[in-house]
Amino acid sequence: MKRILTLTVNPALDKSTSVSGVVPYKKLRCEVPIYEPGGGGINVSRAIKKLGGSSISIYLSGGPTGAYMKTLLDMEGIVQKIRVIQEWTRENLAVTDTINEQQFRFGMPGPKVQDAEWQGVLKELQLLLREDDYLVASGSLALNIPDDFYARVAKIVRDKKAKLVLDTSGEALDKGAKAGVFLLKPNLGELSSLCGVSSITTQNLEPLALKFLKEHNCTAMVVSMGPKGAMLVTAKGIEHILAPTVHHVSSIGAGDSMVAGMVLRLANGDSFRNMAKYGVACGSAATMTPGTQLCVKEDVDGLYHWMTTQKTIF
Repeated sequence: MKRILTLTVNPALDKSTSVSGVVPYKKLRCEVPIYEPGGGGINVSRAIKKLGGSSISIYLSGGPTGAYMKTLLDMEGIVQKIRVIQEWTRENLAVTDTINEQQFRFGMPGPKVQDAEWQGVLKELQLLLREDDYLVASGSLALNIPDDFYARVAKIVRDKKAKLVLDTSGEALDKGAKAGVFLLKPNLGELSSLCGVSSITTQNLEPLALKFLKEHNCTAMVVSMGPKGAMLVTAKGIEHILAPTVHHVSSIGAGDSMVAGMVLRLANGDSFRNMAKYGVACGSAATMTPGTQLCVKEDVDGLYHWMTTQKTIF
């Protein structure tokens, strides 16, 4: 198995709770909160661990929230490479209204990262990466980190002859993707932004995805489509992966679980087709868990078995 490293430059201590009704101007009595380490790459490392794999989690950390995150990750057995920063790691909040079964998610912007701090991450990557490693760069950029940061990461990965898996959004995605990556996982909105169109329809989805892949240094793309599954795009063509129908509880962590499953399969030498199917199974399994919890291996195995043994009847 190839090594997997994950990178998170704007991690978050995720707090989730529930309350019987959300109304304004009233003190709401919540249930005891659950704290979990979060942020794109950190969640990918946690999901990989749940699936029986291993990775090295590289992330920026500061203050008491950062220290508590380290403690939680230690408890999960996650191998960590921490870059300490001056400002505190952010907290995010998810509140479920148990009366209406609605979930409210509040994401904070995060700390302002000094130039020397984010530049230190790039130097760390140059020392850590080896040929054929998989690096998962996932999540938003913290304040003051330039929007070409992932493009700089892509160059380092390319120089080291490693493979970059990128999962982010906005300008960071646009510049990072166009700098060259091994695998992209955009959703439909992110793909439309990458392709410079206002929206994507059934008619132009496949041509746009193939055009982007052809014009940029990208080996494969998996377009996540929520409950509809995903679309795998490679130079050999396109395949639509249908998602299994599950009891939906929470969508938090579905994308990170999907990435974790895909990179784990790739690191084990599996095909793009099986990678994409396993990723969809992981993402679907994550929606079956409450709050900020990630996929459960038993659920993933059951869904993947169903996806790979069912027979389609026309």
